[in-house]
Amino acid sequence: MLKPVIALAAVGAAMALVTPTVSQAAPINSYRVSYADLNLASKNGQHSLQRRIAFGARVVCEVEDSREFALATATNACRGDAIASAQPAYDAAVGAARRGTVQVLESALIVTVP
Repeated sequence: MLKPVIALAAVGAAMALVTPTVSQAAPINSYRVSYADLNLASKNGQHSLQRRIAFGARVVCEVEDSREFALATATNACRGDAIASAQPAYDAAVGAARRGTVQVLESALIVTVP
């Protein structure tokens, strides 16, 4: 009588351990890009932020580079869409830096896959 209860408890414990692992395998749909350390009023700072945004696009479009044309095209489209999604935040951050109104507490933008 005790063995079935122990076996059932073991199965329940195993299911509890497996479920979080499966949910953690979900694809990344956004990537936070910080620019707190950059001077966005300068061209160097702007280029650094653009490189960070491009890196974030590579992260959210985690398809490996491929020589297969269709996959490469889809990957490039995903990255282009991700970069485009960050463009309004980039423009606002650079504009605020030129006006001298950057708030360090909010100095990040999000690159997302639509």
